[in-house]
Amino acid sequence: MKARILFACLVAALTTMVAAPAQAAPAGTPAERAHEIATALLKDPLYVDPAYKTALPENLRAEVKKKAAALGYPTYTIILPLTPSDEFEGKEDNVLTLVMDALRKPGLYVVVDGGNRFPWYETKDLPQVSDEKLNASRQRALDDTGYDAGPTEVVARMYELLAQPGIPKTSTRPNSGSPTRRDSSESGGHGTVITLGIVGGLLVLVALGLVIGRARGSRSGAAPRREKTFRIPPHVAATVAAERRRKLTRDTTAELTTLGSQLAALPTTEGAGLAHQQAALDDHAAASKILDGTSPDLVDLVGAMVLLDKGRREYDAAVATAAGRRVADVPELCAFNPLHGRSTGRPTKVDSNGTTLTLPLCNECRQALRRGSAPQSLPGKDGPYWYEDSLWARTFFGTTGDDLATAVSRGELHR
Repeated sequence: MKARILFACLVAALTTMVAAPAQAAPAGTPAERAHEIATALLKDPLYVDPAYKTALPENLRAEVKKKAAALGYPTYTIILPLTPSDEFEGKEDNVLTLVMDALRKPGLYVVVDGGNRFPWYETKDLPQVSDEKLNASRQRALDDTGYDAGPTEVVARMYELLAQPGIPKTSTRPNSGSPTRRDSSESGGHGTVITLGIVGGLLVLVALGLVIGRARGSRSGAAPRREKTFRIPPHVAATVAAERRRKLTRDTTAELTTLGSQLAALPTTEGAGLAHQQAALDDHAAASKILDGTSPDLVDLVGAMVLLDKGRREYDAAVATAAGRRVADVPELCAFNPLHGRSTGRPTKVDSNGTTLTLPLCNECRQALRRGSAPQSLPGKDGPYWYEDSLWARTFFGTTGDDLATAVSRGELHR
């Protein structure tokens, strides 16, 4: 057994030496990325991430700037792609907090995921406008612009309403709707937004099919109004998806190298620590096998990310065990879409034709099931990834108890 460990450590070390020269420069820290955005906002109060430059022509940007300037107080608008693997962990709150700290100027700060239409906001030293008006203006803008509106259209309408006297009334427009809201006590009146994930708008509401036995596109009557997902143009979506995939590839490759180095330096342990160490080595080797393949598709790339996440948790457990510390209980990634981040709460039971699956889900996916709507699944070649006959689909990325590393080593990735 120890010989096998030493051999695996040697393989990990060799992987490190081979992969290190090829990996891209490490991503900046959250603070550095926020400082970059803040610096750009000093020159132009509308920041548009390069991934969306070609998607937002000058007339759309000019409309946002015009409506913002009419407010009479500083307004900073940020439009950028967000994913759980980025510097801000895909969270609008993180963007706002860090950019406000970096810019250190009073005003209204608004951020929109460019593949979405839901603006999030915070204010800093801005007594001119109440939270009640901000909340009402945001909600009315969402209702007025319709579900196929782009982010700049929604934000421009929000600013237009803010410039008007009084509190905007609820829209009477038919077939309007609003995103699921967080508890109203939270600051900023932000709505809970289902993350679009790596394809930035390519995801559509799809039915759970054989997982929850519902027809595609159906939903229960629990929600008072119908929701639709905003779809950005195909050419824009392709650009965004390519950028996000590039970043995911870079981050996953970097983690492969980092974890390999740490495993190579980890002394051989005994007992439970040895089991964790071996599991981490197996997960690392399986992820390496996938990444070494010829241009792995999105689902395989996410599978490698999941294996490395599992390997990281096993490595941390080995270190903690060797030091006599308690092993931390770290939640698994979301089974419907690992890019959503870690699961929350207790695993969720999902019935499918008499069979019950117990899956770890993020809050957004779990809430979608409770509403009777489909979660934003990781997309496969034709609908949700679980429609495919792959190891990831059969095991929901290893959350149903199957050992991913062993299956990958046996060549069970795709049948």
